[in-house]
Amino acid sequence: MLQEVQSAVGISGADIVLAAKYVAAGLCMGIGAIGPAIGEGMAASHALDGMARQPEMRSALMSTMVLGQAITETTGIYSLLIAIVLLFVV
Repeated sequence: MLQEVQSAVGISGADIVLAAKYVAAGLCMGIGAIGPAIGEGMAASHALDGMARQPEMRSALMSTMVLGQAITETTGIYSLLIAIVLLFVV
């Protein structure tokens, strides 16, 4: 039945795999970017709260926040790499 529909519409198995690759790469980046975005926003928010309460701790809080955000961003970079592999290797 599926083969009859595919032949009638003109869709091959390669077209389905190509569409699945694009959908998977999009989902990978969409889901993989949500976590770092939320984490970085929360880190910046709490760091600004700490700076507002204790202005003398500004430099220590800023360096810790930037380091934490850099580590958090690596998750987004990993999802980008997986999306690139899905698009160009698979």
